[in-house]
Amino acid sequence: MSPAKNEGQSLLNKLPDDCTMENIQYHFYVVEKVHRGIARGEKEGVISQQDVEQWVSKWHTD
Repeated sequence: MSPAKNEGQSLLNKLPDDCTMENIQYHFYVVEKVHRGIARGEKEGVISQQDVEQWVSKWHTD
């Protein structure tokens, strides 16, 4: 079985028996977005939490 099919089957097994097609679609959508984000981070690099906090703190004025 392909890795994608294995992951899809695993996801389906974790969902409740009474889930709707909309629930299934949503969970597959989220998994795909996570995979794309990871791939983009590996390709383009990431920003550390500390750097983000410093950057955002400049927006906040007391």
